Amino acid sequence: QVQLVESGGGLVQPGGSLRLSCAASGFTFRTSGMSWVRQAPGKGLEWVSGITKGPGITTYEDSVKGRFTISRDNDKNTLYLQMNSLKPEDTAIYYCGRTCIIEGDTLRGCANLGQGTQVTVSS
Repeated sequence: QVQLVESGGGLVQPGGSLRLSCAASGFTFRTSGMSWVRQAPGKGLEWVSGITKGPGITTYEDSVKGRFTISRDNDKNTLYLQMNSLKPEDTAIYYCGRTCIIEGDTLRGCANLGQGTQVTVSS
Protein backbone atom coordinates (compact mmCIF):
# COMPACT_ATOMS: atom_id res chain seq x y z
CA GLN A 1 0.00 0.00 0.00
CA VAL A 2 0.99 3.63 -0.39
CA GLN A 3 3.25 4.90 2.39
CA LEU A 4 4.55 8.43 2.85
CA VAL A 5 6.86 8.97 5.84
CA GLU A 6 7.94 12.50 6.67
CA SER A 7 10.97 13.44 8.77
CA GLY A 8 13.16 16.42 9.55
CA GLY A 9 10.82 18.59 11.58
CA GLY A 10 11.73 20.22 14.86
CA LEU A 11 12.08 23.44 16.81
CA VAL A 12 13.95 26.27 15.12
CA GLN A 13 14.43 29.95 15.84
CA PRO A 14 13.00 32.61 13.50
CA GLY A 15 15.31 33.04 10.55
CA GLY A 16 16.54 29.47 10.79
CA SER A 17 16.34 26.60 8.33
CA LEU A 18 15.04 23.05 8.21
CA ARG A 19 15.00 20.38 5.53
CA LEU A 20 12.04 18.03 5.45
CA SER A 21 12.14 14.64 3.74
CA CYS A 22 9.36 12.30 2.65
CA ALA A 23 10.18 8.67 1.93
CA ALA A 24 7.65 7.18 -0.49
CA SER A 25 6.78 3.55 -1.17
CA GLY A 26 3.96 1.42 -2.55
CA PHE A 27 3.53 3.32 -5.81
CA THR A 28 5.56 4.53 -8.79
CA PHE A 29 7.03 7.69 -7.32
CA ARG A 30 8.56 9.05 -10.53
CA THR A 31 5.18 9.16 -12.28
CA SER A 32 3.36 10.94 -9.44
CA GLY A 33 2.93 14.64 -8.81
CA MET A 34 3.85 15.42 -5.19
CA SER A 35 3.10 18.24 -2.79
CA TRP A 36 3.77 19.56 0.67
CA VAL A 37 0.79 20.74 2.68
CA ARG A 38 0.63 22.03 6.23
CA GLN A 39 -1.82 22.50 9.05
CA ALA A 40 -1.26 25.29 11.54
CA PRO A 41 -2.82 25.08 15.03
CA GLY A 42 -6.57 25.60 14.81
CA LYS A 43 -6.59 25.86 11.01
CA GLY A 44 -7.33 23.62 8.04
CA LEU A 45 -4.92 22.04 5.61
CA GLU A 46 -3.02 24.53 3.44
CA TRP A 47 -1.15 23.71 0.25
CA VAL A 48 2.49 24.88 0.42
CA SER A 49 4.30 23.65 -2.67
CA GLY A 50 4.08 21.12 -5.49
CA ILE A 51 6.34 19.43 -8.00
CA THR A 52 5.18 17.66 -11.15
CA LYS A 53 6.22 14.27 -12.44
CA GLY A 54 8.50 14.29 -15.47
CA PRO A 55 10.15 17.73 -15.79
CA GLY A 56 9.64 18.48 -12.09
CA ILE A 57 8.00 21.86 -12.50
CA THR A 58 7.67 23.53 -9.11
CA THR A 59 5.00 25.84 -7.71
CA TYR A 60 4.69 27.64 -4.39
CA GLU A 61 2.12 29.33 -2.22
CA ASP A 62 2.82 33.07 -2.16
CA SER A 63 3.90 33.29 1.49
CA VAL A 64 6.74 30.78 1.01
CA LYS A 65 8.03 31.89 -2.40
CA GLY A 66 11.73 32.69 -2.26
CA ARG A 67 12.11 30.94 1.11
CA PHE A 68 11.11 27.31 0.46
CA THR A 69 12.41 24.96 -2.22
CA ILE A 70 10.73 21.69 -3.16
CA SER A 71 12.71 18.95 -4.89
CA ARG A 72 12.56 15.24 -5.56
CA ASP A 73 15.00 12.36 -6.03
CA ASN A 74 13.27 9.74 -8.15
CA ASP A 75 16.10 7.24 -7.64
CA LYS A 76 15.61 7.41 -3.88
CA ASN A 77 11.80 7.77 -4.00
CA THR A 78 12.16 10.82 -1.77
CA LEU A 79 10.57 14.26 -1.72
CA TYR A 80 12.24 17.22 0.01
CA LEU A 81 11.34 20.66 1.26
CA GLN A 82 14.18 23.05 2.08
CA MET A 83 12.82 25.78 4.32
CA ASN A 84 14.90 28.91 4.88
CA SER A 85 14.20 32.21 6.66
CA LEU A 86 11.56 30.52 8.76
CA LYS A 87 8.92 32.65 10.46
CA PRO A 88 6.69 31.93 13.46
CA GLU A 89 3.71 31.75 11.09
CA ASP A 90 5.34 28.75 9.40
CA THR A 91 4.66 26.75 12.57
CA ALA A 92 2.52 23.77 11.54
CA ILE A 93 2.42 20.05 10.95
CA TYR A 94 3.85 19.46 7.49
CA TYR A 95 2.51 16.62 5.36
CA CYS A 96 3.74 15.03 2.18
CA GLY A 97 0.95 14.45 -0.33
CA ARG A 98 0.56 12.35 -3.48
CA THR A 99 -1.52 13.58 -6.38
CA CYS A 100 -3.04 16.61 -4.69
CA ILE A 101 -5.71 18.69 -6.43
CA ILE A 102 -5.01 22.42 -6.22
CA GLU A 103 -7.31 25.15 -7.56
CA GLY A 104 -5.43 28.43 -7.47
CA ASP A 105 -3.80 28.17 -4.07
CA THR A 106 -6.66 26.17 -2.55
CA LEU A 107 -6.13 22.53 -1.66
CA ARG A 108 -9.06 20.38 -2.74
CA GLY A 109 -7.62 17.07 -1.58
CA CYS A 110 -4.82 14.52 -1.98
CA ALA A 111 -4.92 10.86 -2.95
CA ASN A 112 -2.62 10.10 0.01
CA LEU A 113 -1.05 12.03 2.89
CA GLY A 114 1.70 11.00 5.29
CA GLN A 115 1.50 11.16 9.06
CA GLY A 116 3.17 14.57 9.21
CA THR A 117 6.16 16.14 10.92
CA GLN A 118 5.91 19.04 13.36
CA VAL A 119 7.73 22.29 12.58
CA THR A 120 7.83 24.89 15.33
CA VAL A 121 9.40 28.30 14.75
CA SER A 122 9.91 30.12 18.01
CA SER A 123 12.53 32.02 19.96
